[in-house]
Amino acid sequence: MLRIKKLDIFVLKSFCMLFMGTFFICLFIFMMQFLWRYVDEMVGKGLEMTVLAQFFFYSALSLVPASLPLAILLAALITFGNFGERFELLAMKAAGISLLKIMRPLIIFICFICCVSFYFQNVIGPKAQTKLWTLLISMKQKSPEVDIPEGVFYDEIDGYNLYVKHKNRKTGMLYDVLIYNFEKGFENAQIIKSDSGRLEMTADKQHLYLHLYSGEQFENLKSQNMNQRNVPYRRETFREKHAIIEFNSDFNMVDAGIMSNQSNSKDMRMLQADIDSMKLQNDSVGRGYYKEAMAGTYKVTASLSKEDTLKIEKAYLGEYNVDSLYNVATLMQKQKVISTAVSRAESAGSDWSFKSFNISQTESSLRRHMTSWHEKLTLSLACLIFFFIGAPLGGIIRKGGLGMPVVVSVLIFIIYYIINNTGYKMARDGQWVVWMGMWTSTAVLAPLGAFLTYKSNNDSVVLNADAYINWFKKVVGIRSVRHLFRKEVIIHDPDYTRIPEELKALSVDCREYADRKGLKRAPNYFKLWMTDSQDEAVEDINERLESLIDEMSNTRSVTLLTALNTYPVIPIHAHVRPFRNYWLNLLCGIVFPIGLFFYFRIWAFRIRLNKDMERIIKTNEDVIGIIERDQNK
Repeated sequence: MLRIKKLDIFVLKSFCMLFMGTFFICLFIFMMQFLWRYVDEMVGKGLEMTVLAQFFFYSALSLVPASLPLAILLAALITFGNFGERFELLAMKAAGISLLKIMRPLIIFICFICCVSFYFQNVIGPKAQTKLWTLLISMKQKSPEVDIPEGVFYDEIDGYNLYVKHKNRKTGMLYDVLIYNFEKGFENAQIIKSDSGRLEMTADKQHLYLHLYSGEQFENLKSQNMNQRNVPYRRETFREKHAIIEFNSDFNMVDAGIMSNQSNSKDMRMLQADIDSMKLQNDSVGRGYYKEAMAGTYKVTASLSKEDTLKIEKAYLGEYNVDSLYNVATLMQKQKVISTAVSRAESAGSDWSFKSFNISQTESSLRRHMTSWHEKLTLSLACLIFFFIGAPLGGIIRKGGLGMPVVVSVLIFIIYYIINNTGYKMARDGQWVVWMGMWTSTAVLAPLGAFLTYKSNNDSVVLNADAYINWFKKVVGIRSVRHLFRKEVIIHDPDYTRIPEELKALSVDCREYADRKGLKRAPNYFKLWMTDSQDEAVEDINERLESLIDEMSNTRSVTLLTALNTYPVIPIHAHVRPFRNYWLNLLCGIVFPIGLFFYFRIWAFRIRLNKDMERIIKTNEDVIGIIERDQNK
């Protein structure tokens, strides 16, 4: 029986509140981006609020599937980042609950969101896309409202160019008006100059009523030619002139049938049916073109007319030397042959260009339908993949709020967008196989989500900067320095009677080790890689040294603590082979460039280890002296 625990309710409540907020934020961002692309189609056209409301509603519905993945990624990052920052995630894991169990209710919820995303793309999306693009086409065809600016030419009225120097917005009067009428063509332009005027829309919104006062009109009486010096024209002076200009400013919705062939207005069933029909059509048309070509343009035989002197019904060109026949022909015959060949080649070229265009158009439409079919699946699956990236990443980063999670989620989404858009264009243009191009982003991000989930579930330090800094220091050879401070509470004092004897014994062992290993000399290259043994002596020296330092750190003497901080931190594995596996070390030595790099690195660490031994001996003497002075006091 399914039991919903309080922890599941807590996790779901924490995620859902953030998910609703991030979803509307992402949807708003995508809508603003979409609106910015088509703002020119709406501004200045006097569209009614109902039309604009339909545009925003349908655009919001069509952008829901694109907003869901980013919203899920951002909400998961913030939710689990908050859990980590408030140590709630640590408390859950301390109670024996793994990350996957914490994520379990959210995984079920995200699977539901994937189904919702698919439903929007397959059912609601095609209808919304049809309505949206029908509205956009209707907006483009609507004439703009007449709002003539000052000081520039206004060309939104077909066949007219208007210039107004000054304009009174209260009365609607225009001053210093210049009108170019190109309805009869540019060569027969009619020019009107007026001191003032007024322009208003008729009641049926199909015409403009133009009133002009105190002006002149110029018009050519015949077409102007470049060779003509004088062109007769007519000049008219008027005190008041009225004209009607055809101008349809009504909003007329176009037929939705224009979107019937578009891939984004179809569901998966319709897309699959159209894909099958287009494949069948391309195959049948291609076979027809092939048969036509083999029977016509590329046919080996050529028929001769009955007027030829040789009574041959058919001549096989392969049996004749065409070049010798051409060379013995007369000049007129050569010219006739060449002109006939050129004519036939041009005719065949134009015919095949048309056929190629026909095939390529069908192929392009086929690829668009196939990409739309795959996109409905990949975009739905992206919701689940982004959750498996965002949730473990938030648990690893352990930063909540809108700072780091927003930056990380935007970077991940940009990477996803670049990969997905590149694959889509490659598939659409026929550069890649359609399924490969559309599933590239999924193939790249799904392993990343699995890797981050595995690392976060095992409390890995994959994104811990300190781990990478320590690894870099280890590779380069940078080691940390001791920082011992005086303790406020000391439970056990050091045994000052025993420690000096152990320090002297340690100094003897250090000197003997340095001489026996020959740390000052360069190591033998072949022996270095062939010998399968560990340096246990230096491990013993380091263990004894750290034990003595740990005991002496309980001292109350500041002078002794200062001396203890001068002891070196010994990297006990830096001066030996880099790997623990014998065959891997042997392979490293055989690959000479890699082996040479590690050889010089080991040599440098051996020299430093020799200096560490000398430094330990010197510090032991100083510590013994400090202990003896303190004991005498």
